[in-house]
Amino acid sequence: MARYLEASCKLCRRHGEKLFLKGTKCSTDKCAQARRPFPPGQHGKMRKKESNYGMQVKEKQKVRRIYGVLERQFRHYFRIASSAKGVTGHVLLELLERRLDNVIYRLGFGLSRNQSRQIVKHNLVLVNGRNVNIPSFLVKIGDKIEIKAKEKTKKFVKGNLEQLEERVLVPWIKRDKDNYKAEIIGLPKREDIGFPVNESFIVELYSK
Repeated sequence: MARYLEASCKLCRRHGEKLFLKGTKCSTDKCAQARRPFPPGQHGKMRKKESNYGMQVKEKQKVRRIYGVLERQFRHYFRIASSAKGVTGHVLLELLERRLDNVIYRLGFGLSRNQSRQIVKHNLVLVNGRNVNIPSFLVKIGDKIEIKAKEKTKKFVKGNLEQLEERVLVPWIKRDKDNYKAEIIGLPKREDIGFPVNESFIVELYSK
């Protein structure tokens, strides 16, 4: 499966904002976007006027990279969102938020969504008592999530939680921090996303 293998910080600089792809590093003075707030490359400092289409593609790429999904996956989520009830852009973001790897990240069990994806893939997560190692698994209300009872794993997750004490937990997840467990008590709302995004650009792009 194709994955972006170059420096993640280049993506933040390309979009002109922090995408928080490197965990705690993004909140320190080592953040590349903070030190060099211009696009990478020889002509990065040159101002370029973007077309409406260019802004739509850029917004789509930003959201796709934040959640770490491929183009084919992203289109699949859009097809589901466009046929569901409600505002298409809001439903699309809700689907992305409900991914299991994103939930692990929101809980603070992983420093970044990429690390959270690895935690899921390495069979370290139980959903309703059953092992789930699919990062794209969509959680629903009532689902109970927990980290497997391995001392080494819990020590690793505890270290992540200690580094992320200031992370605000989203209201649709109830966390039992001491026992490395959580329960989905609602569905994510537009205001729970936590980063600036113009989802209407994405809807316009795929609606052409």
